[in-house]
Amino acid sequence: MDTERRARTPGEAAEVSLVALVSELDRCLEELVQARARAEKLLQERRAGRAWLDLVTGEARPLIVERISTVLASLSAAGHVWRRDQAAALQAEDVSINRIAALFGVTRQRISALLKE
Repeated sequence: MDTERRARTPGEAAEVSLVALVSELDRCLEELVQARARAEKLLQERRAGRAWLDLVTGEARPLIVERISTVLASLSAAGHVWRRDQAAALQAEDVSINRIAALFGVTRQRISALLKE
């Protein structure tokens, strides 16, 4: 049976989510390295006297701001899945919702909402 489709324990789901998060972090790091390199080049060009309009209109796609937006959105999504699955795994280990909330630095209502998803 396909491992992605079979029923998982909360602990197994959290592990799968953590693997996906690590993979997404690696991808985002590469995106950010590329965005930083492009930002350094733009900064050099700006300090050499080029106008902002020339810099922005001459910038290759994806733009720095597009890379950053993509990274933020993908990390938010992967982080949410990991947080939800980790909360479920902790609950399966008989950790109270209040304790999970304290560990995550959020309200118990937020943990309850996560666990209901």
